[in-house]
Amino acid sequence: MILPVNNFNSQAFTGDNDSDKKYTKDTLLKNNLITRTRIGFDKLSNAFTLYPAKGLKGDKNSNFYEFLTMGAVPYLIGSLTLMSVFNSANKHFNVFDKERANKVGRRMALGVILYGVMKSLSKSFINAPVKWLTGVDGNTPYAKVNYKLPENVNDTDITSIEYHKVFESVDFPYWAMLYGDEAKGKKRNEKYDKIAKKNGLGTDLNDSDQEVKPLVKQIIARSSMAKSITSYLWAAAGVGFAMQQGWDRALKRVCEKGCFHRDNINETFKIFKDSIKKASKEFWEGPSTSKFGKYSGKLLLLVPIAASCFGVMHSVFGLDKPSKIDASNVIKPEDKYVVN
Repeated sequence: MILPVNNFNSQAFTGDNDSDKKYTKDTLLKNNLITRTRIGFDKLSNAFTLYPAKGLKGDKNSNFYEFLTMGAVPYLIGSLTLMSVFNSANKHFNVFDKERANKVGRRMALGVILYGVMKSLSKSFINAPVKWLTGVDGNTPYAKVNYKLPENVNDTDITSIEYHKVFESVDFPYWAMLYGDEAKGKKRNEKYDKIAKKNGLGTDLNDSDQEVKPLVKQIIARSSMAKSITSYLWAAAGVGFAMQQGWDRALKRVCEKGCFHRDNINETFKIFKDSIKKASKEFWEGPSTSKFGKYSGKLLLLVPIAASCFGVMHSVFGLDKPSKIDASNVIKPEDKYVVN
């Protein structure tokens, strides 16, 4: 008897928190925090373990998705290296210079962390309001089932799971994922009907999917451009915020006593709260050493806010919506028409 071969990557979860269920076909997932966290953990763990091993041994089932997923590895290693560059040599300095270098190094390390956090978080500043206003979620995930090539004569139906987004490609979205399963009593165009209604195209349309698709492409293209631009602006703001002197006391406590020492956790929270307030004030007011300095923090914060607002408005307004004119508006039944 031939048994199906299971591997680490074939263990998948659903958006309904059913982590023991395996996918048998491409499946739409719920876009919530739990799903995004589990997808991120699954991709990151595979990027450090399974995918490099497959690539190093020349596995014929290695593909471009795995190659792109492994991009997280040099990103994280590079971040850790950058953080250590400013801190590893401090032990060779004298006491006075060591203290000054530690302050700068700790802020640099925090800057690296906030750069990544803000770059990732900022995409929600565009996606969330666009989804609320248009009903189009550019981050809708789905699980793709890949049938792998057999590696020996006993292999059969070997599958691997990849996590993609429905609108990963602007030109070729995975439209089929948005159709309802009529076998389960759902309307085929239910999601398209909601988008059409949300964007003022009307209700009870005969072919809402055909009416909506060109509009959705416009929204995805515009919002994707906005997310690409604003993510770096917010990342710069995160680095600027991390470089404020107000963080010194909190960062010193983290490095000397651990992140949250169990005996002084209340005091640690209080120190972090005070540090955030102080750093925020310094960031907004800016250094008083130059005329431009007092405006630097304001610019670093207000520019990404303005860019995000503009990106949302550009993604929602001024779209080329299909005309509401139909045959009854053009053809007059009382007139006679001749077809040659």
